[in-house]
Amino acid sequence: MIQWRYPLSDIGFGKEEGRAVLRVLRSGWLSTGPVTERFEKAFSEYLGGGCAIAVSSGTAALHLALAAVGMREGDEVILPSLTFVATANSVLYVGAKPVFADIVGPDDLNISPQEIERKVTKKTRAILVMHYGGYPCDMESILRIAKKHGLCVVEDAAHAPGSEYRGGRCGLIGEVGCFSFFSNKNLATGEGGMVVSRNKELAESVRRMRSHGMEALSWDKYRGHLSSYDIRGLGYNYRTTEIQSALGLVQLKKLERNNKKRKKLAEIYRNELREVKEISIPFSPVKDIPSYHLFPVLVAPSIDRNRVMERLKEFGIQSSIHYPAVHLFSLYRKQFGYLKGDLPKTEEVSKRELTLPLHPLLDTRDVKWIAKKLKIAIRESRIG
Repeated sequence: MIQWRYPLSDIGFGKEEGRAVLRVLRSGWLSTGPVTERFEKAFSEYLGGGCAIAVSSGTAALHLALAAVGMREGDEVILPSLTFVATANSVLYVGAKPVFADIVGPDDLNISPQEIERKVTKKTRAILVMHYGGYPCDMESILRIAKKHGLCVVEDAAHAPGSEYRGGRCGLIGEVGCFSFFSNKNLATGEGGMVVSRNKELAESVRRMRSHGMEALSWDKYRGHLSSYDIRGLGYNYRTTEIQSALGLVQLKKLERNNKKRKKLAEIYRNELREVKEISIPFSPVKDIPSYHLFPVLVAPSIDRNRVMERLKEFGIQSSIHYPAVHLFSLYRKQFGYLKGDLPKTEEVSKRELTLPLHPLLDTRDVKWIAKKLKIAIRESRIG
């Protein structure tokens, strides 16, 4: 196992998280219960409104959101290919067809509103956006397209807890938003996620579906609120645990501070790498208020990206690729016939993108050292 000097992400857990988990263990109640209810309420208040439903993962959140807005077999959902595969897989879970749209370009790695408009058909029922790296999509244009064609908008806000678009929190801009609390996220609970919506009926549908379609949870029975239950629709076992929610409550208190730290570190990266002609930095200048989940750079076509990553590895620096283009995965090529060349901007960026370490446990000196080593790796990785 590699001992990274600088891992891509890291978790800032401390004594407060330990005490919170210990309180749950001593309570004797581990499944979804009172701590989860408090976490949902706190998360809703942080976003500035809406109903929040805690679930077992960000993927579960996406699945429930699409099911709740009525996606079914034969429907089409427009979404980006430059995303984690869970975004697209969730469309398959509800039997719909993923229709991939290209990104804006190398300066903005989010889904292009113009490309969304071009992909709308009579079968289109929803637009599923993903705020890449925590940088908000052009939601005004996307909502305008949705209104024009009678479509719902689902936000994959896995990267975007704390991101703001024109004064509003990401995740509450469309009909429903989905968050992930996986270990590498800005708010981490190990596993876990959240569905949020201002639509109370939609939120209640999600709440029922997360636990087999039951009208109430075991916690309700334990409190003596009912002795039996009814099932009115299909549901799943997507409940979270009290341990995850306890961690979430503590992490939520740290989120604003940690996001500000991420912003400071990203600004140092930008300053240190600004003069490197073989590198371009997307989302420059920064618009709105991102969460700075990722720090992506694009290496020039004249640079061997794999060699750069290997050289960084030798320095103890972990790097990654966000993301391989989903439409070119074997599953999607075989099932839907997607081919190379279908999304030229996505494919070009996917070949050149490199993600550098960014998390609150880094400091200014660390980022400057990483940037210095990246410059060396770039110089040594020219093709030819």
